[in-house]
Amino acid sequence: MRVKLLAALLPASAIFMAALPTVASAAWQLVTTEQGKRVEIDRASIVADPSGETMTRARIVLDKPIVDPKTSDSYRIIEVVNRYDCAQRTLATLRRSYFKEENDLLRSEEVKTPFAMPVRSGTADEKLLREVCRPKTGGDTSGSMNSTLAKVNEAAGELRKLNDELIEKSVQKELKELTSGAGSAGSSVRAKRGAASGNPKKAAAPAATSMATHTPWSYFGSGGPDNWSRLKSDYALCASGRRQSPIDIRDGIAVDLAPIQFLYQPAAFRVSDSGRNMQVTVYGGGFNLLGKNYELIRVHFHRPSELTVNGKHFDMEAQLMHKSADGKLAIVSVLLEKGIENPIVQMALNNLPLERNFEVSPPAERIDVSRLLPENRRYYTFMGSLTTPPCTEDVRWLVLMHPQQISPDQLAIFERLYAPNARPVQPGFGRLIKESR
Repeated sequence: MRVKLLAALLPASAIFMAALPTVASAAWQLVTTEQGKRVEIDRASIVADPSGETMTRARIVLDKPIVDPKTSDSYRIIEVVNRYDCAQRTLATLRRSYFKEENDLLRSEEVKTPFAMPVRSGTADEKLLREVCRPKTGGDTSGSMNSTLAKVNEAAGELRKLNDELIEKSVQKELKELTSGAGSAGSSVRAKRGAASGNPKKAAAPAATSMATHTPWSYFGSGGPDNWSRLKSDYALCASGRRQSPIDIRDGIAVDLAPIQFLYQPAAFRVSDSGRNMQVTVYGGGFNLLGKNYELIRVHFHRPSELTVNGKHFDMEAQLMHKSADGKLAIVSVLLEKGIENPIVQMALNNLPLERNFEVSPPAERIDVSRLLPENRRYYTFMGSLTTPPCTEDVRWLVLMHPQQISPDQLAIFERLYAPNARPVQPGFGRLIKESR
């Protein structure tokens, strides 16, 4: 009766938030396990309202803690309060809480402007949706249903692992082509990417004969950064290299650096979702530095920033990968902090595929990467590596000093879709850092 009376006075979300049991009383049940984490739900918190929406509490438990850029402390559990529309297959997050360990709250935040997002097939969000929206059954059958669900989740996890390994091999093949010699590098990579088309298509996967030959690299768990060098012999440089990235940028020497002549222009593009991050492949543009041209290949995003400046992480980082005619790699880094909406990020999100490991090439749109750059083009530069396996070195980094902005809503989308995907800062080994004065 009390809840029904409140319903006439308060929004359903407010009623639910107020009625939530304490954390200590939550009975967490496993929904799915993915590499480096498990996803759990408090089934007792599932509440449906007359509008057709259902709210519940769920959480992600990481195998290893990660650093919170807001507090510089570590957390291992992310608890969320979600609102689901079972008919429309959407969800909106109302609150996030970060815990150091069980019942040890680090910080909690309300989502100021919750917005409903489509639930994509094959994701942990879809498994939660099924749990929340499935018809209620009698108590006598709950035990067997939970047992069946656990078995299904286990099988799905194995299939997902095998699929990730196939995608990983495809990604590594492209990386090898990027780092190959100058003669065939530029033309062969472009040829394989082909012209942009208007239809979403499945990313190419290698033959299944090499499946399950190694643990795929990731940012957590047994495939995490600490173990990259042990996953494959090709990844040995991830541990033995002395010019690894990212680094903490500090104590640089201020000099008159040659200006970067950016040659970006509106160009066709495609957006892909690797499961680890969002990538934008661009068919045109680049920059010139000291008389040498570098062709833009793709843009990928990391949260939080991989690079730090005097020990400070930024909310996100956009890395623009380029390649010269002689096969040399260069990465232009744009640091992103919370503020106003970023038009380039929004264009990419608008065309994000509905399924992981798919891609979308909008036929009528063109992306102008120059809009991602700050007006002030002063920069830091140093020699480093790729920040993902195989951690290839001899990569020139150009880090723009002035950050650009990304809106809280855009940042929340990345938080929803992707776990933190920043490699830890690597030792500098006395390398020289120059900065524009």
